[in-house]
Amino acid sequence: MLDRNFFDTLSRLRLRMWHKSSLNMSGNRKSMQKGLSAEFSDFREYMPGDDLRRMDWNVYARLDKLYIREYMEEKEAVVSVLVDTSASMDYGTESKAELARDLAATVSYLALCNMDRLRLYDMKDMSRGLVVSGGRNAFPKVLRWLERLVFSGEIDMLAAAKKMQCRGPGVTVLISDFLHEGMLGDTTADYEKLLQYLQYCKQRPVVLHTMASEELRVPLEGALNLIDAESQSQLRLTVDAKAIDNYERELGRLTERMKKGCSRGRGTYVLCDTGRDRNQLVFQDLRVIYDI
Repeated sequence: MLDRNFFDTLSRLRLRMWHKSSLNMSGNRKSMQKGLSAEFSDFREYMPGDDLRRMDWNVYARLDKLYIREYMEEKEAVVSVLVDTSASMDYGTESKAELARDLAATVSYLALCNMDRLRLYDMKDMSRGLVVSGGRNAFPKVLRWLERLVFSGEIDMLAAAKKMQCRGPGVTVLISDFLHEGMLGDTTADYEKLLQYLQYCKQRPVVLHTMASEELRVPLEGALNLIDAESQSQLRLTVDAKAIDNYERELGRLTERMKKGCSRGRGTYVLCDTGRDRNQLVFQDLRVIYDI
């Protein structure tokens, strides 16, 4: 579904970072360290051994003191992508699992195009992640890794995030339907704890809330026997216009709480509909996560 033209257009964008990079590998992100890029940072007094080519003679003429011009050094940043591979993601006429793969591929391509270090995680098994860097030539490894994902069973999102490697500031992208116990209560306690943990790790959270069109606009009516895809528990209920109105109202409250919680953590929340055209979703709805 994502073709060459899609990725050609995508290569003109880059993810917005919250912190400057502190890693030691060269890249395209502005670092906290000083270096030899073209972007001016500050002046400092000359010290024996400094490169005389960086001397600012205009300042010397005015102040009769020797000053060195310093520039921002460009380093690679870290982009971590956590994919929810629980059974509830394998749902929808247009599957949430397939959308999750497309979103992960989109973010991964952006990271690699900008020479960032990419860490991909399956939240069901955080020990078997993929770490790649070195530009877009590494992208085929990402596609192969995404194709091997199996959506089944249950996950604990908060516990999974705590197993992520956090070495310095970066961006953490969460791709999930968030249909997990602890994430759906009135206070969304686990969701808040998850965002607080990412903030503690100096990560800018990007929440891509993946929902099937059938979950956003309920097409079912009548007496139904619902089966939980993960726990296999069953619920018998009657779906009528009133029930659908109540459901959609509660869903709206949930997404609003999630959005506000993400904003408090200096992050970004985007509701991603499986029925939405991929180009419109990536190039319009996701504009808020790009550094444009």
